[in-house]
Amino acid sequence: MNTKFDIKFWLGIGVSVFFMALLFRKIDFNQLWTALVAVDYRYILLAVVCTFVSYFLRAVRWYYLLIPVKRIPLSSLYPATIIGYMANDVLPARLGEFVRAYVLAQREGLQTPTVFASLVIDRLFDGFTVMLILLFTLFSLRLPHGLTEAETVLRTGGVVTFVLYAGVVAFLILLKRQTMRTLAWTGILLKPFPQRLTERVIPLLGSFIGGIRMSSKGGHVAAVLLSSLSIWIFCIIPIDLVLRGFGISLPITASMFILVLLVFAVMVPASPGFIGTYHYACFKGLSAFGIDGSTSVSIALVIHGISFFPVILAGSYHLWRGKISLSSVRKAGDPA
Repeated sequence: MNTKFDIKFWLGIGVSVFFMALLFRKIDFNQLWTALVAVDYRYILLAVVCTFVSYFLRAVRWYYLLIPVKRIPLSSLYPATIIGYMANDVLPARLGEFVRAYVLAQREGLQTPTVFASLVIDRLFDGFTVMLILLFTLFSLRLPHGLTEAETVLRTGGVVTFVLYAGVVAFLILLKRQTMRTLAWTGILLKPFPQRLTERVIPLLGSFIGGIRMSSKGGHVAAVLLSSLSIWIFCIIPIDLVLRGFGISLPITASMFILVLLVFAVMVPASPGFIGTYHYACFKGLSAFGIDGSTSVSIALVIHGISFFPVILAGSYHLWRGKISLSSVRKAGDPA
Protein backbone atom coordinates (compact mmCIF):
# COMPACT_ATOMS: atom_id res chain seq x y z
CA MET A 1 0.00 0.00 0.00
CA ASN A 2 2.78 2.43 0.91
CA THR A 3 4.63 1.58 -2.31
CA LYS A 4 1.57 2.49 -4.35
CA PHE A 5 1.20 5.75 -2.44
CA ASP A 6 4.84 6.65 -3.06
CA ILE A 7 4.48 5.96 -6.78
CA LYS A 8 1.52 8.36 -6.99
CA PHE A 9 3.39 10.96 -4.98
CA TRP A 10 6.50 10.90 -7.15
CA LEU A 11 4.43 10.79 -10.33
CA GLY A 12 2.72 13.97 -9.14
CA ILE A 13 6.11 15.55 -8.45
CA GLY A 14 7.19 14.64 -11.96
CA VAL A 15 4.09 16.27 -13.49
CA SER A 16 4.73 19.44 -11.48
CA VAL A 17 8.41 19.58 -12.50
CA PHE A 18 7.43 19.11 -16.16
CA PHE A 19 4.98 22.02 -16.14
CA MET A 20 7.30 24.29 -14.16
CA ALA A 21 10.03 23.57 -16.72
CA LEU A 22 7.61 24.52 -19.53
CA LEU A 23 6.77 27.68 -17.64
CA PHE A 24 10.29 28.95 -17.00
CA ARG A 25 12.14 27.75 -20.08
CA LYS A 26 11.89 31.08 -21.96
CA ILE A 27 11.35 33.52 -19.09
CA ASP A 28 13.61 36.50 -18.45
CA PHE A 29 14.14 36.32 -14.69
CA ASN A 30 15.19 39.99 -14.47
CA GLN A 31 11.85 41.01 -16.00
CA LEU A 32 10.10 38.53 -13.70
CA TRP A 33 11.67 40.13 -10.61
CA THR A 34 10.93 43.65 -11.88
CA ALA A 35 7.26 42.75 -12.37
CA LEU A 36 7.02 41.28 -8.85
CA VAL A 37 8.65 44.32 -7.25
CA ALA A 38 6.40 46.79 -9.10
CA VAL A 39 3.13 45.22 -7.85
CA ASP A 40 0.73 47.36 -5.82
CA TYR A 41 0.45 45.04 -2.82
CA ARG A 42 -2.65 46.81 -1.49
CA TYR A 43 -4.58 44.90 -4.16
CA ILE A 44 -2.86 41.67 -3.12
CA LEU A 45 -3.93 42.20 0.51
CA LEU A 46 -7.54 42.73 -0.61
CA ALA A 47 -7.27 39.57 -2.72
CA VAL A 48 -6.17 37.58 0.36
CA VAL A 49 -9.14 38.96 2.35
CA CYS A 50 -11.55 37.95 -0.44
CA THR A 51 -10.00 34.47 -0.51
CA PHE A 52 -10.76 34.00 3.18
CA VAL A 53 -14.29 35.33 2.65
CA SER A 54 -14.78 32.49 0.14
CA TYR A 55 -13.63 29.97 2.78
CA PHE A 56 -16.05 31.45 5.31
CA LEU A 57 -18.88 31.17 2.76
CA ARG A 58 -17.94 27.51 2.27
CA ALA A 59 -18.43 27.01 5.99
CA VAL A 60 -21.83 28.72 5.73
CA ARG A 61 -22.90 26.42 2.89
CA TRP A 62 -21.65 23.41 4.85
CA TYR A 63 -23.82 24.51 7.77
CA TYR A 64 -26.96 24.26 5.64
CA LEU A 65 -25.88 20.96 4.07
CA LEU A 66 -25.42 19.42 7.52
CA ILE A 67 -28.67 20.73 9.03
CA PRO A 68 -30.46 17.34 8.59
CA VAL A 69 -27.65 15.73 10.62
CA LYS A 70 -26.93 18.40 13.23
CA ARG A 71 -26.90 22.19 13.60
CA ILE A 72 -23.18 22.83 13.85
CA PRO A 73 -21.84 26.29 14.75
CA LEU A 74 -19.64 28.15 12.29
CA SER A 75 -16.99 28.22 15.02
CA SER A 76 -16.51 24.50 14.29
CA LEU A 77 -17.20 24.52 10.54
CA TYR A 78 -14.82 27.34 9.59
CA PRO A 79 -11.67 25.90 11.27
CA ALA A 80 -12.40 22.45 9.78
CA THR A 81 -12.76 24.07 6.34
CA ILE A 82 -9.45 25.93 6.63
CA ILE A 83 -7.63 22.82 7.92
CA GLY A 84 -9.06 20.81 5.01
CA TYR A 85 -7.81 23.32 2.44
CA MET A 86 -4.44 23.47 4.16
CA ALA A 87 -4.28 19.66 3.88
CA ASN A 88 -5.00 19.92 0.15
CA ASP A 89 -1.90 22.13 -0.11
CA VAL A 90 0.46 19.88 1.86
CA LEU A 91 -0.89 16.36 1.27
CA PRO A 92 -1.09 14.50 -2.07
CA ALA A 93 -4.18 13.30 -3.93
CA ARG A 94 -6.53 16.05 -2.63
CA LEU A 95 -6.86 14.32 0.73
CA GLY A 96 -8.02 17.58 2.26
CA GLU A 97 -11.67 16.61 1.79
CA PHE A 98 -11.19 13.51 3.96
CA VAL A 99 -9.23 15.55 6.52
CA ARG A 100 -11.95 18.20 6.60
CA ALA A 101 -14.61 15.56 7.30
CA TYR A 102 -12.42 13.85 9.91
CA VAL A 103 -11.64 17.08 11.83
CA LEU A 104 -15.30 18.12 12.03
CA ALA A 105 -16.48 14.61 12.92
CA GLN A 106 -13.96 14.41 15.77
CA ARG A 107 -14.90 17.85 17.07
CA GLU A 108 -18.67 17.36 16.91
CA GLY A 109 -18.90 13.66 17.73
CA LEU A 110 -20.23 12.62 14.33
CA GLN A 111 -19.49 9.69 12.04
CA THR A 112 -16.82 10.63 9.47
CA PRO A 113 -18.66 8.92 6.52
CA THR A 114 -21.79 10.96 7.33
CA VAL A 115 -19.83 14.21 7.29
CA PHE A 116 -18.01 13.18 4.12
CA ALA A 117 -21.33 12.50 2.39
CA SER A 118 -22.21 16.18 2.91
CA LEU A 119 -18.95 17.13 1.18
CA VAL A 120 -19.95 15.08 -1.86
CA ILE A 121 -23.00 17.34 -2.20
CA ASP A 122 -20.75 20.32 -1.46
CA ARG A 123 -18.57 19.42 -4.44
CA LEU A 124 -21.57 18.82 -6.68
CA PHE A 125 -22.74 22.37 -6.06
CA ASP A 126 -19.21 23.60 -6.77
CA GLY A 127 -19.06 21.73 -10.05
CA PHE A 128 -22.47 22.91 -11.18
CA THR A 129 -21.62 26.55 -10.36
CA VAL A 130 -18.30 26.32 -12.21
CA MET A 131 -20.07 24.89 -15.25
CA LEU A 132 -22.46 27.86 -15.23
CA ILE A 133 -19.50 30.25 -14.98
CA LEU A 134 -17.81 28.40 -17.86
CA LEU A 135 -20.86 28.69 -20.11
CA PHE A 136 -21.44 32.35 -19.26
CA THR A 137 -17.78 33.15 -19.89
CA LEU A 138 -17.54 31.30 -23.18
CA PHE A 139 -20.66 32.94 -24.61
CA SER A 140 -19.84 36.47 -23.40
CA LEU A 141 -16.05 36.69 -23.69
CA ARG A 142 -14.39 37.40 -27.01
CA LEU A 143 -10.89 35.93 -27.12
CA PRO A 144 -8.25 37.81 -29.12
CA HIS A 145 -8.03 37.38 -32.89
CA GLY A 146 -6.37 34.11 -33.82
CA LEU A 147 -8.04 32.10 -31.07
CA THR A 148 -11.43 31.80 -32.80
CA GLU A 149 -11.01 28.06 -33.36
CA ALA A 150 -9.99 27.51 -29.73
CA GLU A 151 -13.00 29.55 -28.62
CA THR A 152 -15.35 27.31 -30.64
CA VAL A 153 -13.77 24.17 -29.17
CA LEU A 154 -14.09 25.56 -25.64
CA ARG A 155 -17.74 26.47 -26.17
CA THR A 156 -18.56 23.02 -27.51
CA GLY A 157 -16.66 21.37 -24.68
CA GLY A 158 -18.36 23.61 -22.14
CA VAL A 159 -21.84 22.74 -23.38
CA VAL A 160 -21.07 19.00 -23.51
CA THR A 161 -19.55 19.07 -20.01
CA PHE A 162 -22.51 21.01 -18.65
CA VAL A 163 -25.00 18.53 -20.15
CA LEU A 164 -23.03 15.57 -18.76
CA TYR A 165 -22.81 17.20 -15.36
CA ALA A 166 -26.53 18.00 -15.36
CA GLY A 167 -27.13 14.34 -16.21
CA VAL A 168 -25.10 13.21 -13.19
CA VAL A 169 -27.04 15.59 -10.91
CA ALA A 170 -30.38 14.35 -12.34
CA PHE A 171 -29.27 10.75 -11.78
CA LEU A 172 -28.39 11.47 -8.15
CA ILE A 173 -31.75 13.18 -7.57
CA LEU A 174 -33.57 10.16 -8.99
CA LEU A 175 -31.34 7.84 -6.97
CA LYS A 176 -32.28 9.70 -3.78
CA ARG A 177 -36.01 10.04 -4.44
CA GLN A 178 -36.66 6.68 -6.13
CA THR A 179 -33.75 4.60 -4.94
CA MET A 180 -34.98 1.07 -5.68
CA ARG A 181 -36.38 1.89 -9.11
CA THR A 182 -33.22 3.80 -10.13
CA LEU A 183 -30.98 0.98 -8.89
CA ALA A 184 -33.07 -1.50 -10.90
CA TRP A 185 -32.68 0.57 -14.08
CA THR A 186 -28.95 0.93 -13.38
CA GLY A 187 -28.71 -2.86 -13.12
CA ILE A 188 -30.40 -3.20 -16.52
CA LEU A 189 -27.99 -0.67 -18.09
CA LEU A 190 -25.02 -2.58 -16.64
CA LYS A 191 -26.15 -5.95 -18.07
CA PRO A 192 -23.71 -5.80 -21.06
CA PHE A 193 -20.83 -5.58 -18.55
CA PRO A 194 -19.41 -8.38 -16.36
CA GLN A 195 -21.76 -9.45 -13.56
CA ARG A 196 -19.18 -8.82 -10.86
CA LEU A 197 -19.19 -5.13 -11.84
CA THR A 198 -22.95 -4.95 -11.26
CA GLU A 199 -22.57 -6.79 -7.96
CA ARG A 200 -20.15 -4.14 -6.77
CA VAL A 201 -21.70 -0.98 -8.23
CA ILE A 202 -25.31 -1.47 -7.12
CA PRO A 203 -24.55 -1.98 -3.37
CA LEU A 204 -22.06 0.89 -3.46
CA LEU A 205 -24.64 3.25 -4.98
CA GLY A 206 -27.24 2.17 -2.43
CA SER A 207 -24.85 2.70 0.48
CA PHE A 208 -23.65 6.04 -0.90
CA ILE A 209 -27.08 7.55 -1.50
CA GLY A 210 -28.32 6.30 1.87
CA GLY A 211 -25.66 8.40 3.59
CA ILE A 212 -26.64 11.60 1.81
CA ARG A 213 -29.19 13.79 3.51
CA MET A 214 -30.19 17.31 2.51
CA SER A 215 -32.84 19.65 3.83
CA SER A 216 -35.76 20.17 1.45
CA LYS A 217 -36.87 23.45 3.06
CA GLY A 218 -36.98 26.27 0.54
CA GLY A 219 -34.98 28.64 2.74
CA HIS A 220 -32.21 26.11 3.27
CA VAL A 221 -31.99 25.23 -0.44
CA ALA A 222 -31.93 28.94 -1.33
CA ALA A 223 -29.14 29.51 1.21
CA VAL A 224 -27.08 26.70 -0.35
CA LEU A 225 -27.59 28.09 -3.87
CA LEU A 226 -26.83 31.68 -2.85
CA SER A 227 -23.73 30.70 -0.88
CA SER A 228 -22.50 28.57 -3.82
CA LEU A 229 -22.74 31.55 -6.16
CA SER A 230 -21.14 33.87 -3.58
CA ILE A 231 -18.24 31.47 -3.00
CA TRP A 232 -17.23 31.60 -6.63
CA ILE A 233 -17.75 35.35 -6.92
CA PHE A 234 -15.18 35.68 -4.15
CA CYS A 235 -12.90 33.33 -6.10
CA ILE A 236 -13.14 35.51 -9.21
CA ILE A 237 -12.57 38.84 -7.45
CA PRO A 238 -9.03 37.97 -6.17
CA ILE A 239 -7.88 37.23 -9.74
CA ASP A 240 -9.22 40.59 -10.91
CA LEU A 241 -7.55 42.33 -7.94
CA VAL A 242 -4.17 40.73 -8.67
CA LEU A 243 -4.42 41.85 -12.30
CA ARG A 244 -5.15 45.40 -11.11
CA GLY A 245 -2.18 45.15 -8.74
CA PHE A 246 0.00 44.55 -11.80
CA GLY A 247 -1.61 47.53 -13.57
CA ILE A 248 -3.59 45.35 -15.98
CA SER A 249 -7.21 46.17 -16.76
CA LEU A 250 -9.21 43.34 -18.30
CA PRO A 251 -12.97 42.65 -18.28
CA ILE A 252 -14.20 40.56 -15.36
CA THR A 253 -14.99 37.78 -17.84
CA ALA A 254 -11.22 37.42 -18.35
CA SER A 255 -10.82 36.63 -14.65
CA MET A 256 -13.70 34.16 -14.95
CA PHE A 257 -11.99 32.50 -17.91
CA ILE A 258 -8.71 32.18 -15.97
CA LEU A 259 -10.58 30.79 -12.95
CA VAL A 260 -12.18 28.03 -15.05
CA LEU A 261 -8.75 27.09 -16.44
CA LEU A 262 -7.40 26.91 -12.87
CA VAL A 263 -10.29 24.67 -11.79
CA PHE A 264 -9.47 22.24 -14.59
CA ALA A 265 -5.74 22.50 -13.81
CA VAL A 266 -6.14 21.33 -10.20
CA MET A 267 -7.85 18.18 -11.50
CA VAL A 268 -4.57 17.10 -13.10
CA PRO A 269 -2.57 14.82 -10.74
CA ALA A 270 0.41 16.84 -9.51
CA SER A 271 2.41 17.53 -6.38
CA PRO A 272 0.72 18.87 -3.22
CA GLY A 273 -0.43 22.45 -3.72
CA PHE A 274 -1.01 21.87 -7.47
CA ILE A 275 2.41 23.34 -8.20
CA GLY A 276 3.17 23.53 -11.91
CA THR A 277 -0.23 22.67 -13.34
CA TYR A 278 -1.86 25.65 -11.58
CA HIS A 279 0.86 28.07 -12.69
CA TYR A 280 0.93 26.84 -16.29
CA ALA A 281 -2.86 27.08 -16.68
CA CYS A 282 -2.82 30.64 -15.32
CA PHE A 283 0.09 31.53 -17.61
CA LYS A 284 -1.71 30.19 -20.71
CA GLY A 285 -4.93 31.99 -19.79
CA LEU A 286 -3.12 35.32 -19.38
CA SER A 287 -1.12 34.81 -22.57
CA ALA A 288 -4.41 34.56 -24.49
CA PHE A 289 -4.96 38.23 -23.66
CA GLY A 290 -1.58 39.32 -24.97
CA ILE A 291 0.17 39.66 -21.59
CA ASP A 292 3.91 39.06 -21.96
CA GLY A 293 5.52 35.91 -20.58
CA SER A 294 7.39 37.37 -17.58
CA THR A 295 4.37 39.31 -16.37
CA SER A 296 2.10 36.30 -16.88
CA VAL A 297 4.39 34.09 -14.79
CA SER A 298 4.60 36.79 -12.10
CA ILE A 299 0.81 36.99 -11.93
CA ALA A 300 0.53 33.19 -11.85
CA LEU A 301 2.98 33.04 -8.92
CA VAL A 302 1.06 35.68 -6.97
CA ILE A 303 -2.40 34.19 -7.65
CA HIS A 304 -1.15 30.80 -6.48
CA GLY A 305 0.64 32.37 -3.52
CA ILE A 306 -2.47 34.09 -2.10
CA SER A 307 -4.35 30.78 -2.09
CA PHE A 308 -1.40 28.76 -0.79
CA PHE A 309 0.66 30.49 1.92
CA PRO A 310 -2.10 32.32 3.85
CA VAL A 311 -4.26 29.18 4.13
CA ILE A 312 -1.28 27.14 5.35
CA LEU A 313 -0.62 29.73 8.06
CA ALA A 314 -4.31 29.90 9.00
CA GLY A 315 -4.65 26.11 8.94
CA SER A 316 -1.60 25.74 11.19
CA TYR A 317 -3.12 28.24 13.61
CA HIS A 318 -6.41 26.32 13.78
CA LEU A 319 -4.53 23.04 14.26
CA TRP A 320 -2.65 24.60 17.19
CA ARG A 321 -5.77 26.20 18.65
CA GLY A 322 -7.76 22.97 18.35
CA LYS A 323 -4.85 20.95 19.78
CA ILE A 324 -4.78 18.79 16.65
CA SER A 325 -1.44 17.30 15.59
CA LEU A 326 -0.28 17.35 11.99
CA SER A 327 0.41 13.61 12.25
CA SER A 328 -3.29 12.96 13.07
CA VAL A 329 -4.25 15.03 10.03
CA ARG A 330 -1.98 12.90 7.85
CA LYS A 331 -3.40 9.70 9.33
CA ALA A 332 -6.92 10.97 8.57
CA GLY A 333 -6.04 10.85 4.88
CA ASP A 334 -4.52 7.36 4.99
CA PRO A 335 -7.81 5.39 4.63
CA ALA A 336 -8.57 7.42 1.49
